[in-house]
Amino acid sequence: MDFHEKMTLWSYIDEEAKKVEKPTRPCVLNLRSSSERDDMQFPAARISAASTTSIPARPMSPETPWTLSPIRTSPSQPLLYHCLASLHRHEGSILSLAVSKDFIFTGTKSCRIHAWRQPDCGEVGYIKASSGEVWAILAYGRILITAHGDHRVRVWGVSAADNFRPKKIATLPPKNSFFVFPRKSSNQKHKDYISCLAYNHEEKLLYTGSWDKTVKAWKILENRCVDSFVAHESHVNAIAINQDDGCVFTCSSDGSVKIWRRVFGESSHILTMTLKFQLSPVNALALSSSPSTCILYSGSSDGIINFWEKEKTSGRFNHGGFLQGHHFAVLCLAAVADLIFSGSEDATIRVWRREEGNCFHTCLAVMDGHHGPVKCLAATLEREATVKGLLVYSASLDQTFKVWRVKVYPTEKVSPQHSAMEDQQIDGVDFEASPVLSPSWVVKKLQV
Repeated sequence: MDFHEKMTLWSYIDEEAKKVEKPTRPCVLNLRSSSERDDMQFPAARISAASTTSIPARPMSPETPWTLSPIRTSPSQPLLYHCLASLHRHEGSILSLAVSKDFIFTGTKSCRIHAWRQPDCGEVGYIKASSGEVWAILAYGRILITAHGDHRVRVWGVSAADNFRPKKIATLPPKNSFFVFPRKSSNQKHKDYISCLAYNHEEKLLYTGSWDKTVKAWKILENRCVDSFVAHESHVNAIAINQDDGCVFTCSSDGSVKIWRRVFGESSHILTMTLKFQLSPVNALALSSSPSTCILYSGSSDGIINFWEKEKTSGRFNHGGFLQGHHFAVLCLAAVADLIFSGSEDATIRVWRREEGNCFHTCLAVMDGHHGPVKCLAATLEREATVKGLLVYSASLDQTFKVWRVKVYPTEKVSPQHSAMEDQQIDGVDFEASPVLSPSWVVKKLQV
């Protein structure tokens, strides 16, 4: 199911949010014959192990906007987590989320961008723009970038002072004055919603992806668009940038992931590689980069997370496998060090860990707490010693925003012989593609 069509959940989720019940996980029957299964080709990839059964979340009281969940542990995996704060928004769903050193920013269908103090989520103020529907937010240093329903981007300056007084720096593209002849910059405006933002730190280039199928590159200090190109055959849903080499990764509802590189000495971009493995829309991207490896993750509407590893010599991205565990569409991803967090339409957040030196991933836990699709995710490393601590931020279409503290403990090294035996067992598994069903409240609305 494409969550990026114009007839989306936004139109009715507000009125039915209180009636939503968390969907049960369906048992999907595979009706394909054995001959059809033999004709299907699947990569020799490792599939992630499923996590243990999760504990049902305690229902939230409408009269109590803040709730703290008990600490939960996974009996088979070295992970501990608990919810620090949970904020319920009565006016509507949270559409976008960004985290800076001092603040957490949330965007909604209204024209306000709320700022919250880290990590206890005490509200410090809000930014009011002239256009509503804040579809995407990006925070970098003391700069906040927001994408609005009028297909424009606004740049704000924010500080960690006690008095939260943001200042608007620029609007991209600039608005024409009523008394001034329309400028050329008016043609640089996106023709549809801006769905994603990314920033190249070294080149100081802002990238915007839109439902109009295009990607634009902006020089913020110059208030102008330096390049615009048609990136996909359908909506552009996410953008990621490798800060080491400047490569731009885009994904779309057309089911493809593309890699773009900026022409040396110019502002134009060229397509270097197309990663078209999945048949369903790709909704999210995350890049895990370190001095030894670079892995690109993509989450799609079939509930699968595919990943590609970059070759050190050629620079090509080879498909390394897929992570399977979500029952519905994967809507958002976040990567920190060797950990990957995935939010899904099944109302859960999964925590995956990549083993050092190979592409094998393990699902450490399933974080339950939301009662609707998890639309936004962000994660930051809190401390790293014997125990790895992280703060995870999530927003759902159930109109709640949560902050989690996650602690990951190291595991014992697996012997090479044991690892080889596991590889043989995994390679012998006959993987079958199973359909992913939409939750009951989505199906009911589509039938109306």
